[in-house]
Amino acid sequence: MLFDILILTNGPGEVSTWVRPVVRALREQWESARISVVVSPCLHAMGTEAEVLRSYPQVDRVQAAEHFLPFLLLGKTAQNWDWSPKGIVLFLGGDQFFALVLAKRLGYKTLIYAETEARWYRWVDGFAVINTAVVEKIPPSYRSKLTIVGDLMVDLAANTHPTPLDNADSPATIALLMGSKPGKLRQGVPLMLAVADYIYSHRLSIRFIVPVAPTVEIETLRQFADAELNPIININGWGKAQLLQPDVANPYFQTEQGLKIELIPPSAAQEVLAQSHLAITTVGANTAELAALNTPMIVLLPTQQLDTMRSWDGLPGILANLPGVGSLLAKGINWVVLQQKNRLYAWPNIWAKTEIVPELLGKLEAESVGKMALDWLAHPEKLQEISDRLQGVCGQPGAAQKIAHLVGVMLE
Repeated sequence: MLFDILILTNGPGEVSTWVRPVVRALREQWESARISVVVSPCLHAMGTEAEVLRSYPQVDRVQAAEHFLPFLLLGKTAQNWDWSPKGIVLFLGGDQFFALVLAKRLGYKTLIYAETEARWYRWVDGFAVINTAVVEKIPPSYRSKLTIVGDLMVDLAANTHPTPLDNADSPATIALLMGSKPGKLRQGVPLMLAVADYIYSHRLSIRFIVPVAPTVEIETLRQFADAELNPIININGWGKAQLLQPDVANPYFQTEQGLKIELIPPSAAQEVLAQSHLAITTVGANTAELAALNTPMIVLLPTQQLDTMRSWDGLPGILANLPGVGSLLAKGINWVVLQQKNRLYAWPNIWAKTEIVPELLGKLEAESVGKMALDWLAHPEKLQEISDRLQGVCGQPGAAQKIAHLVGVMLE
């Protein structure tokens, strides 16, 4: 019998790191199910989420964020989708309340993937949660609704691993994860170009790659690497680069020092990233994905331009993006955040409640970041120690398969 699985999601991180492994697992277990994905509005969206979702072969129907409100209020999609009598709403990002409303409207069960908090537990049918910490936050009488499945990020880990570095002269691969949102890219692109140039000037046998996020256009990266279009480059003396061969399969940045930095398309990014010896990354979902791959990382939180960082979740993100006063509010919000001395930002550190990977917060310079990376590359045992600690905190894969199994149990 045909049944519907309606997935709710929102931002670029959720689309690539949560939805992707889950739809694969769902299709493996439920060939006859119809999988529909609806995108809800998100402050951090790139506008290409629906396009990326349509590229997933397991997904049958996709509705973009601009059509979400009529669907939520009236239950009507832009293309007048029909719905089977039997189905489930699966929450993979956004506001959990939306999943509850739509499930009640369609007469479906509700399954919510809860990363940090299970909300509306009195009315939601079931939760798939990361760990016991989520379970312990709700009253004991409702805990039977929660099933621990693990972290979906771990399911992204490939079976391939980089060749170990034997010494300081061994060829190494460094991944530069510059972000997927304009607020991060504005600083992340030029800062990482400068860091790469510094490392390259001291060690030539390194391959630099940029795994392009599914929701980021290469043209967007080019603009943030252009000093005429991104004034932060000249203000901070950071790196700039030319985008070469943008219309072929192997585009790359070339810096002023002649360094070639490969741009890896989303279709191949996961495999190449899994083979990287080290990553330099912005804060965000990138850190969870790298942790799942057990890839040592240096996490950058530059504060040279406080008004450019507007990627916070919830009310702070809304205030920081208000027209006119957003820049001033962003400066104030970020200043307050910076006063929280013991706060952890990278996901593996948050999970472990201690700093496994370094978080470099402040007015960062390419030289200091580059020296740390060079030291790690010169001492492979440091890389291995961090990789082992990441594996310990992330656990084992299988969350997507467990969620797919829960879908079947709840439909029965």
